[in-house]
Amino acid sequence: MKMSISIASTATDRENIFHLRHDVYAEELKQYESRPDGVLPDSTDIRGSYIITCVDKILAGFVGITPPGSPRYSIDKYFTRDEIPITFNSRLYEIRALTVRRSFRGSQIASCLMYAAFRWIQACGGEHVMSMGRRDVVDMYLRLGLDLTGQSVKCGAVTYDLLGAEVNTITSGLKQFRYVLDRMERRVDWQLGITFRHPAECYHGGAFFDSIGDQVDNLNKRRSIINADVLDAWYPPAPAAQRALREHLPWIMRTSPPTRANGLKK
Repeated sequence: MKMSISIASTATDRENIFHLRHDVYAEELKQYESRPDGVLPDSTDIRGSYIITCVDKILAGFVGITPPGSPRYSIDKYFTRDEIPITFNSRLYEIRALTVRRSFRGSQIASCLMYAAFRWIQACGGEHVMSMGRRDVVDMYLRLGLDLTGQSVKCGAVTYDLLGAEVNTITSGLKQFRYVLDRMERRVDWQLGITFRHPAECYHGGAFFDSIGDQVDNLNKRRSIINADVLDAWYPPAPAAQRALREHLPWIMRTSPPTRANGLKK
């Protein structure tokens, strides 16, 4: 089974998500009243993104991500913030509403969605993650590296446990699942716009300068050698970037770049 994973980016994606939400949370789990239109939209005060997985163009599942800038998190419906051992700050993301269509349950779809949500948060610079996991599948959350906080709530026919973790802790724990991630990477059409794995803080090339000479004394060769090292672009730099480099060149020459460089990339 070859599945694709991507960000829900169209009105059709959202409509399909809200239909599946209704099927699962209203019809199956009885957490909401059934609606004649068969659609269960999001609460208007929760703003975030959805990651979806499709199999043969059929929406097989989705997971929501609530960023720090949202007016509220979904857990605010069930808990007051001062009663849970989670620090609420500008680096706290929420993984919510992990949902898999009934006909696709028992596959690796849920695990793929959880990993994709974590990678998205990691790429956005998140430092803390929280989630409400269904008790019958809470082991999956624990394997990812989240910890139980001791709080739980019953909603409809389901009991949810509240979990949380630091992103760095989850990152370290994922190293033991290298072979699992290898298999997942081969089977998934990854369309998130971020790398499947978290890159190292810095990559090094260098083969280009093996030919140029490490004393940089044969730069005339650059016209006949293709430069394809890891960090090197094959297209001209943007004019605005060139102007910024020229303006701040003395400072740049004596200053190390930021580790993640999110502002620079933006």
